[in-house]
Amino acid sequence: MSEERSERAKDNGGPKSGAMISRIAAMQDYDRYRDLAWEGSFEDYLNIVRERPQVTRNAFQRVCDMVISYGTEEYIDNKKKLIRYNFFRDEIDEGKDAIFGLDIPLMRMMNVLKAAAEGYGPERRVILLHGPVGSSKSTIARLLKKGLERYCASPEGALYTFRWVNLGETGLASSEADVFDSPMHEDPLRLIPQEWRERATEKLGLSNDKFRVVVEGDLDPASRFIFNGLLQRYKGDWGSAMKNHIVIKRLILSEKDRIGIGTFQPKDEKNQDSTELTGDINYRKIAEYGSDSDPRAFNFDGEFNIANRGIVEFVEVLKLDVAFLYDLLGASQEHRIKPKKFAQTDIDEVIIGHTNEAEYKRLLNNEFMEALRDRTIKIDVPYITRLSDEVRIYEKDFNNEKVRGKHIAPHTL
Repeated sequence: MSEERSERAKDNGGPKSGAMISRIAAMQDYDRYRDLAWEGSFEDYLNIVRERPQVTRNAFQRVCDMVISYGTEEYIDNKKKLIRYNFFRDEIDEGKDAIFGLDIPLMRMMNVLKAAAEGYGPERRVILLHGPVGSSKSTIARLLKKGLERYCASPEGALYTFRWVNLGETGLASSEADVFDSPMHEDPLRLIPQEWRERATEKLGLSNDKFRVVVEGDLDPASRFIFNGLLQRYKGDWGSAMKNHIVIKRLILSEKDRIGIGTFQPKDEKNQDSTELTGDINYRKIAEYGSDSDPRAFNFDGEFNIANRGIVEFVEVLKLDVAFLYDLLGASQEHRIKPKKFAQTDIDEVIIGHTNEAEYKRLLNNEFMEALRDRTIKIDVPYITRLSDEVRIYEKDFNNEKVRGKHIAPHTL
């Protein structure tokens, strides 16, 4: 019987199934995998920055460049010159989340992003998409997050972070750990002390005519703890600490893996607190480190923490409890958050929220929310009123590919 089964398996592709795996494996792009998994020394990273200073862009600059990289079209409508951004056609997913008829609101949003990328003020505000239910507010946010994932995996959108290595003998990570990843995926140039940065970028020639390298902010509490411990170990020799304990790696943003892209939505107030935004203490590690104020005993896994270097979306942002709004004020205006029992921590991310008319009216009528009103830039996202655009939406959702085996009568859409 076993011989019969083996013969039957051969006929049905049993032992030959390895050929199927090989055919699937042949689809893999090894060169791309090597690029995305790149690792090198701090010296290697400085050479990359010298060649392509754009890898040090802040979050607003990266999102703005990502949208523009897909190209634009100019056209005249009612004697007005409008710009259509091809990115919002959703070529990434073959038009699955394509947006029609909202070129003017999207132009306003891009003007905000461009001004923020230049540092003219909007980078210190929450971008608030405001409009009725079903007007594509969530789709716009989803497109930006999805596009950023794809962009950072391309050569043009590459960005980098670091990890601490060879820490076993120092005891700075833990009693057993030899490696410690930057918990907030920070730019490696933050490893250069602030008082040296401007001179270092000039002396090394990191900037060029097209892009000026600007390094803002300080390391997160955990990385700063290790940094100071290594300086003490090497008696202030910063160069030895960097050569022996720093590895630079390519950073790939991913919403599913909670790296650089975050999403926060209101829930039951009894089951939610502000630590969901700024991280919480890891009580299991307190026994090892002996204090709940040791940064190594803290999980930097709040939405603001994990969205550093990327974008964070607030679903129905005005339904948040007041405690969350306080964190939102500091995060937008100062680019800083206050984790429990630690000093203010620098962040670099685009904060985008959306809300409906009823919630926004409540904000306007609440005199205690004046600070939040001042820290938002409202972009109205209305319903489309042009028949041809409405038909295009229905054609996207009710075409022959989506509705199989059914006849759609002429002029139905």
